[in-house]
Amino acid sequence: TIAEHGFRFSVKPDIDIYILRHPDSGWIAINAIRQIETYVAFIQGRINDSIYRAALEAGVEEAAFNEYVRVMGFSVDFQREVKHGDKFEMMYTIDRDSLSGDVVSVELKYAGISLSGDQLGFFRYDRTKNAIGWYDENGNSAARTLIRTPISGARLSSSFGTRKHPVNGFTAMHKGVDFAAPKGTPIIAAGSGMVREAGWKGSYGRYVRIKHNATYDTAYAHMTRIAPHISAGSRVKQGEIIGYVGSTGRSTGAHLHYEIIVNNRQVNPMTVRLPTGEQINPEDLNDFKKQVQMVEAEVIARGTQRFAAAVSGLATP
Repeated sequence: TIAEHGFRFSVKPDIDIYILRHPDSGWIAINAIRQIETYVAFIQGRINDSIYRAALEAGVEEAAFNEYVRVMGFSVDFQREVKHGDKFEMMYTIDRDSLSGDVVSVELKYAGISLSGDQLGFFRYDRTKNAIGWYDENGNSAARTLIRTPISGARLSSSFGTRKHPVNGFTAMHKGVDFAAPKGTPIIAAGSGMVREAGWKGSYGRYVRIKHNATYDTAYAHMTRIAPHISAGSRVKQGEIIGYVGSTGRSTGAHLHYEIIVNNRQVNPMTVRLPTGEQINPEDLNDFKKQVQMVEAEVIARGTQRFAAAVSGLATP
């Protein structure tokens, strides 16, 4: 913001820097702290047809929902497992600029879901550098080597197995799964690793293959475009956008063809057993339990309880 006697700019959400012309001292700089107010939201909802629509109707912040899907995506196949009547819940903090009212940041603290009566609940823990991540109440990591569905809001349009090809009409083995989604929908890396291939690959169209470790690779096909920073030899992190849904190559419509490759052999991404992450460090467990209890206390103060708490007995069934 420029005025007659100086200007103002911000380098952080909570600090304004004023550069002012003083009649005696010349130009001076002043740091002004903008007050940030933090709010806590705990939202529960019932799913009728789409968890995205249910979260939207419940007033969930988009940033919180996106993180929720990423965390739960390790354990839940949102395209096939979520049914009518299932429930979701989440707790997150919202930092707002007290002057403008703008949202500065949103941070998910707890994510829970009830699928046909089975509950899952995960808590954020980042008190120490060696314990950043998501864990259940017993300290077991939510993370897995790979995410089963590296795309949000898509419909499973073709399963793994023998099928009649929609283009050439021949019956052949379909060595992956297809997710129908609008053109341009972001595709994320199912796991961290190194890009083996990135470019045009015949009937696959624009294609990316990632090596995650000595056992697992994943492949993504028919992209409309590959993310600019993705090339053979580059490293990617789990959840990073690697490209966008398209219909390049041999394809009848916009979709993602996704493969999980185990020891150079394609397997069914929906049924393959994926190894879980490690437990929280024993020396951090007590501190982590305190954070779990803080979430629990916040929920109880609202006159309700987490439905996923019944798993470990933290709340009365």
